[in-house]
Amino acid sequence: MLSNDYARRSGVLQVSWEKFGELCGELAVASARYQPEAVVGIARGGWLPATVLACMLRCDLYPMRLSRREGGRVVHDTPLILLPPPAQVAGRRVLLLDDIADTGVTLSLGLRALKRAGAAEIHTAALVAHSWAAPQPEIVGLATDAFVVTPWDREVVQDGVLVPHPDLAAALATVRPDD
Repeated sequence: MLSNDYARRSGVLQVSWEKFGELCGELAVASARYQPEAVVGIARGGWLPATVLACMLRCDLYPMRLSRREGGRVVHDTPLILLPPPAQVAGRRVLLLDDIADTGVTLSLGLRALKRAGAAEIHTAALVAHSWAAPQPEIVGLATDAFVVTPWDREVVQDGVLVPHPDLAAALATVRPDD
């Protein structure tokens, strides 16, 4: 299933900035038991919660970019590693974080890349995880099979003004209503 195949989702969940903050706090508390020395955020969406967790856990923050998208459009069937993990993860305890664990493919690729980069210990987390994600993240802020709209995906700039994200309307039209 591609990440843009929304028919499997049931209902819609709008995550507010306040809820985002609460989920980050819960993820930070749950992640602390692993004593991460670095948080690696999967850009783009995972960069926001990764930044918050790195601040809360008082550890280093690094990006990794894995995506099916280029220029905001899905153009690849499977994610590509567009920015590998940095050399600074070698020999360290790392928390790999994404915003949404959908299929699980991105987390799986990220795990393999971090192992190749020499991370000593890797734990996975996601702000949100769907039940069909394989692998499931070890730490999940919110488990739901709803179509999740994060606060940073609601609006985009068009012609110099904020407007509702045009891709959301099309995606929402394919989502099953709440069962």
